[in-house]
Amino acid sequence: MSCNSCSSSNGAPAGCKNNGTCGTDGCNKLTVFDWLENMEPIGEEVTSDIFEVRFKNGRKQYYKNTKELGITIGDLVAVEAERGYDIGYITLKGGLIPIQLKRKKINPNTTEFLSILRSVSEKDIEKWENSRNKEENIKKKSRELAISLNLKMKISDVEYQGDGSKATFYYTAAGRVDFRQLIRDMAREFNTRIEMKQIGLREEASRLGGIGSCGRELCCSTWLTDFRSVTTSAARYQQLSLNPQKLAGQCGKLKCCLNYELDFYQEALKDFPKSNTKLLTEKGLAYCQKIDIFKKTLWFVYKNDSINWHKISEENVKKILKINQSGKKIDNLEDYTISETLSDINFENVVGQDSLTRFDKKKKKRKFSKRI
Repeated sequence: MSCNSCSSSNGAPAGCKNNGTCGTDGCNKLTVFDWLENMEPIGEEVTSDIFEVRFKNGRKQYYKNTKELGITIGDLVAVEAERGYDIGYITLKGGLIPIQLKRKKINPNTTEFLSILRSVSEKDIEKWENSRNKEENIKKKSRELAISLNLKMKISDVEYQGDGSKATFYYTAAGRVDFRQLIRDMAREFNTRIEMKQIGLREEASRLGGIGSCGRELCCSTWLTDFRSVTTSAARYQQLSLNPQKLAGQCGKLKCCLNYELDFYQEALKDFPKSNTKLLTEKGLAYCQKIDIFKKTLWFVYKNDSINWHKISEENVKKILKINQSGKKIDNLEDYTISETLSDINFENVVGQDSLTRFDKKKKKRKFSKRI
């Protein structure tokens, strides 16, 4: 998943020299930029020995350095688990730890943190890599076992513990699933402890990752940590067509990016005429067909003439509404329409002065010899 040469020795990063943030697939997943790296550590003494450790697919937990090991960001360490130990990368330390704990609502005074045991040895890395290499085959076999038991669930990912003593299966399901027989079969087949964790569709996309329609990596797998509810009203505020194929992400839910600019649109639409605005004129009732909050313009059509659209500024629409509220009608929309004049376009030969047929082979004229 990640670059194996990111670990550091004696405090200096090795390999790609980026200390765990090289961006090779899993290295930059949900990474927090340490903007206090070159400053003295700040914060309470309670959090000075707490480190953030990242495991497979961006899973993060916080551990205490009780043994005062000389570790830094990017180091591969063995940490305490419920049974045995796990292996992960150090991703954060110092003054940003209290901020992250506050964001995740973790109280360092009352929470009992597990300990960082040691820096990993070659034997630990070899055992860890052997376990990681088995994950794809085990995921395939576990899906076959679930299908044979007719369970309505999808096993999306498998994560082995660092010492290989436990395998965690992440699955998605529409409802409650009785997988007791599945656990017995998998424990017998894989000869290890089994743990099942149900995740949502957004969490599944976050773990698996991928490329979005924008051409960039998925937000949920790179930097987004909280999944706020997204509704179709967010698309309506932004004047987007309610096309499920365009609005849905890889998880099948509405895209999280629909919420990014929603606050701006809601603020801009506070004083903007609504899309269902109707104007009273002597020529008939006029309906709003389209709005553009950036250019502050609206398009109206007459009830009996839906072909000709009239572009009117926001200011003029508000004036007309005030006139209508006083019980009067305007003569027509044409008096308030923004006139658009098309400037003359001079087309130039962008290819050059040469003819487009300059590469065509011209037929040579045959020379006929005159016979005497």
